[in-house]
Amino acid sequence: MISVDTIKDKTLTATSHYSGFELAHDTYNAITAASDGRIYYVLSSESYDKGGQICAYDPNKNQSVLLADLTEICGEKGKATIPQGKSHVRFHESDGKLYFASHIGVYEMIDGMERLHVHALEGYKLYPGGHFLSYDLHSGKFEDLAIAPNGEGIITMTMDKERKQLYALTWPTGYFIHYNIDTGELKNLGATCARSEAGTPGDDYRAICRSMFIDQDKGDVYFSTAEGAIYSYHPDAAALEKMEGVNLKIDYFGTYDPTRPGSMGYNWRKIFWYAPEKVAYGVHGNSGYLFRFDPAGKKVEIVDRIASALSQQSGMYDQFSYGYLGFILGPDGETIYYLTGGPVYEGGKRVTGASQISKGGAKGIENLHVVTYHLPTRTYTDHGAVFYADGGRPTYVNSIAIDTAGNIYTLARFNHAGNEIQDLVKIPNPFC
Repeated sequence: MISVDTIKDKTLTATSHYSGFELAHDTYNAITAASDGRIYYVLSSESYDKGGQICAYDPNKNQSVLLADLTEICGEKGKATIPQGKSHVRFHESDGKLYFASHIGVYEMIDGMERLHVHALEGYKLYPGGHFLSYDLHSGKFEDLAIAPNGEGIITMTMDKERKQLYALTWPTGYFIHYNIDTGELKNLGATCARSEAGTPGDDYRAICRSMFIDQDKGDVYFSTAEGAIYSYHPDAAALEKMEGVNLKIDYFGTYDPTRPGSMGYNWRKIFWYAPEKVAYGVHGNSGYLFRFDPAGKKVEIVDRIASALSQQSGMYDQFSYGYLGFILGPDGETIYYLTGGPVYEGGKRVTGASQISKGGAKGIENLHVVTYHLPTRTYTDHGAVFYADGGRPTYVNSIAIDTAGNIYTLARFNHAGNEIQDLVKIPNPFC
């Protein structure tokens, strides 16, 4: 067993990068390393007058450019609608294009909860809905492909690159939508779990799944629900299918009331298809357990706990109420990279946070840790906590990308010109 003191001595130094957008706010998922060697990401906006900004960073030049405003490429600039304030999904590359989606960045507070606007602000129209979008890496052209139904944002998306299909879950009602890139057809398969995050806490509220995956052999897409169910869908099917004989209500994940906000419930937090074994590997956010899901065998198996070593020794959950989205299979195709939390100790005692909050967010102060897990050898490594050169902590980290040199990129909070923003952060290759 690794001692607390040993882990405390292991640190990585991150470098923050200001991209030129002074309103940059928290981003979830929306960062990807593309085949042209650049890192593409979205800086979110909480402004009613400015949309989220799409950026590209060149590691060789240590330079970034602002490529576009989300509201503008959706064709809504100057139309006085609530803007496209963020993207909540990774970019998916296929045939020289990046596919992604937009989401709302400002909310109406109703009964103490962030909700989709139902009352238009003076001078504004209601949010028109999130868009499926593409970006041509060669021409630099953006294309608006389709818009989500009923004025909903797009909070979760994946792509079947071989079959040219996009799948998404909308916010707040949790509709499952399917877009065929070749034909341009958009289907709405309906709500996935009660009224999702449009629901009433204690009744029909359910947290929406934030990650889906494709069985690359069959073309089926899978997602989870806060109640622990697993659903699948095939592009030729007429409806979603609930899997029988398998679910995510596992003792090791903990016990949740899915009708209450403040956790993802029994949802997986992040998941990916692992072709060598024809299974998916995912992480349950609150518990930090890595699991293996075999769709053909209808089995979910616990693999290991990949929370930071300090979190494991403390026996406690981490501070971010939903868990962490910085979970990805590395360039070698064998190693998982996971950006997760770690407790802060002062005077030899763990600093505790709030016992409960009613949304996704940090319940208290914590460190950022880089954890890797080599799948063929089942080797877990906590590479230590991450700090800026001035001793500050990267916080609200829920995204990850890795370049060909093994450097890690994410979006995290830091101070710039006296203001706290969230922007690009580079963490050096943890194996060097």
